[in-house]
Amino acid sequence: MSKASTLRQLEREMNECSTYEQWRDAAIEHDELSGMQRWREVDQTSQYDYSQIRLRLDRLRSLRSRHDDQGLLYTLNEGIHGNMGGMGRSTLYQRAKFGTKHLIEQYIDEIDDSLRYLAELESPDVTIQQKLDFFYRANLCFGRSALMLSGGGVLGFYHLGVVKTLLEQGLLPRVISGSSAGSLVAGVVGTHSDEELEHFFDPVNVHFEAEREASVFSRMFLGRHPQIDIRDLENIIARLIPEMTFQEAYEKTGRQISITVAPAETHQRSRLLNAITSPNVYVRSAVMASCAVPGVFPPVMLMARNVHGEAQPYLPTRKWVDGSIADDLPAKRLSRLFSTNHYIVSMVNPIATPFLRGNRKGRAGAFSAALGSLGVGIGREVLNFYRGVAQKKGDNWPRFNLLLNGVHSLLDQDYSGDINIVPSFRWYNPARILSHLSEKELVELMEGGAHSCFPNVETIRLCTKISRTMEEILQRFEYGDLRPGRVQDYHRPRSSRRRPQPTWSDRETLDERAGTASGSGGSGTKTRVRRKRAAAGKTVKSG
Repeated sequence: MSKASTLRQLEREMNECSTYEQWRDAAIEHDELSGMQRWREVDQTSQYDYSQIRLRLDRLRSLRSRHDDQGLLYTLNEGIHGNMGGMGRSTLYQRAKFGTKHLIEQYIDEIDDSLRYLAELESPDVTIQQKLDFFYRANLCFGRSALMLSGGGVLGFYHLGVVKTLLEQGLLPRVISGSSAGSLVAGVVGTHSDEELEHFFDPVNVHFEAEREASVFSRMFLGRHPQIDIRDLENIIARLIPEMTFQEAYEKTGRQISITVAPAETHQRSRLLNAITSPNVYVRSAVMASCAVPGVFPPVMLMARNVHGEAQPYLPTRKWVDGSIADDLPAKRLSRLFSTNHYIVSMVNPIATPFLRGNRKGRAGAFSAALGSLGVGIGREVLNFYRGVAQKKGDNWPRFNLLLNGVHSLLDQDYSGDINIVPSFRWYNPARILSHLSEKELVELMEGGAHSCFPNVETIRLCTKISRTMEEILQRFEYGDLRPGRVQDYHRPRSSRRRPQPTWSDRETLDERAGTASGSGGSGTKTRVRRKRAAAGKTVKSG
């Protein structure tokens, strides 16, 4: 068999594989045969400053081998950047099927090893206070990664495949946002533990859920008046998402989920609902509002839990609709709230998918991206002109004005991130995103999401490795084996002010440590936490 034939055969295997491990093996073999493995082994390329990376790598290795701990700390303090010397450039991760330059991978591994070495170092040369100051500051400067799930109607099943793959590989970010269909997936992920999600993604359960959803979608969208079937959507959300507030969801899972909702009236702004901005709002209520497609479902009033544990309206004079209309990918707001600066986007919005490059390479991909940007830019300018005309008419054209504002908001958004996971199909009939799909089609969408995620797994692993390590180390400093014995002898640096609040498991860990130190101390708090978790568990089962 010729080389070209073998490469085509490997590409077919990659397109047909059912697990990431199968895809990875075929991708590595493809790189060896195509010559991309040799490209990975050579440092030189004009796409990044390889000499700077090599210099810093050799310096870090030398400092560690000589046990120059102060020099290592000083060198790391000079800066840990995800784009050091341009090594975060997307094109560096698109040449080979698997991985990137070995120099970049080695540098990331050395930073990771150095961080772990310093964290566990027991030496008078580097005090615990110095380590606390360094890790909190470095974590804030380096930033965090976020997963953003777009809107897309029934195509939201695609997001489930993406989440499943990232969860299996241990790469699912703790910060997750969702709009419209993406909000439903974010709500499921944010209210269920890893063990519960493993059961949810079990193939038998997936087929069972798809069968139930297909029958519901059939009733919802094949009728003559789909807007009266709002109860079916409510039943789907109630079955998949327990009755928990954003604060309770965070305390259970440690995941910081955010859901975007858009105002149903003019002159109002969209909102990003989460445990920081709206801790007492019910996740179900937020998802229901974010899924309320204008013209299909009526606007939704948000509900929240009051101090007496009762449900009451949240902003009772306002109603909310589909979040993807105003802010499908709320990157700026996530950055302000959670210190995120690296974004993984799972995109199924039919407005954006034709223009996203995803994992495409070469001139054709670049030309398509440029053409898409030009088209969106022209569309924005045309809409700006008509918006000016409509606004002059004021209340004479209220519906037309509202429609133009909605269309303008859809086009006036950035639909891309640092890593874009997009379906293999580029054009999808927008009329079908609210149409009936069979059980087979829903399962295929989920499998398609997982398969589209495979080529991005190694890129995500490399680009998020340092931030994941720093999160793990700080967790150990705060609640684990690295926590100082006498906490009162150390002060939390100012850079720690944006750290996440403790979850239920974190509080239990602290109570256990306190109980071990003082005999019976902290038992009352532990009992209260356990009762609260038990109550939440009953709610999940009833949901």
